[in-house]
Amino acid sequence: MDIKEQLREWNGRRYYSLDCCLKKTFGRKLYKLSLNGGMTCPNRDGTVSTGGCIFCSEGGSGEFAQSCLESTDIQIEKAKALVKNKSDGSGYIAYFQAFTNTYAPVNRLRELFMPVIERDDIDVLSIATRPDCLEDDKLKLLEELVRIKPVWVELGLQTIHEESARFINRGYELPCFDRAVRELKSIGVNVIVHTIIGLPGENAGDMISSAKYVSDIGADGIKLQLLHILRGTRLAELYEAGKVTVLSEDEYTDIIARIIGSIRPDIVIHRLTGDGDKRLLIAPLWSGNKLHVLNSINHRLKEKNIIQGSMLR
Repeated sequence: MDIKEQLREWNGRRYYSLDCCLKKTFGRKLYKLSLNGGMTCPNRDGTVSTGGCIFCSEGGSGEFAQSCLESTDIQIEKAKALVKNKSDGSGYIAYFQAFTNTYAPVNRLRELFMPVIERDDIDVLSIATRPDCLEDDKLKLLEELVRIKPVWVELGLQTIHEESARFINRGYELPCFDRAVRELKSIGVNVIVHTIIGLPGENAGDMISSAKYVSDIGADGIKLQLLHILRGTRLAELYEAGKVTVLSEDEYTDIIARIIGSIRPDIVIHRLTGDGDKRLLIAPLWSGNKLHVLNSINHRLKEKNIIQGSMLR
């Protein structure tokens, strides 16, 4: 397929976006409802470590999720209200976002997930978790769920480089991630992987190699997240002490363009940047204008004549 054909298939974009994938798969746009299952994380409660990953806020990356003090049904209706101005109500993704959403006994997970996936208004169940929280009984539950509707599992890899992983206090090693991807794929789960661009001590080549690893291992989707410095995190302490720096917009744009050219053309790009909670954001402040950042990335792709996967040809 040449570039013109690829651009037509991707609705003019130079990468395979989530929006394009949803319309191709479901025939319409779906809207994400950010929910809270009321769990914590083994990297916080002492099972693996305490304090969590050094970039993770008190909300467990779920600042935009609903309150776990309310029932899931109420959370869904409130989340719908937040997107009502841009949604036609045709379909939704139920996204359990905050903390580690398979970090509970399997009976509790069944009680949480089964009523949600059986709702007529939910098209996809999406679960954010860690690779080390996918024991056999939980995989069996996921296999049961995926027979009902599509199930996405989002894994926070962040980096393939062990030195960086130790620095951010990730709490598991790369073979654990590899095993989780294999097991999830074997039962028909759609695997989405989070990577962070701009981790301290990594150069552009390191960041690109992490994204290529995700592509090569067969992940279905990837989230490319700009490193944010959020108030109240260990990373914020290091930043304020002058021990950590952040990428400039130009550096980030260049790295993202090179990543897009280096990954499979069929892997869905769920995110190209990040829009962290502005109430907590310390740096980089340029990231607060998400539309501008996306436009800069698109401009760089056109300038360099890059489309997704073009550097693999």
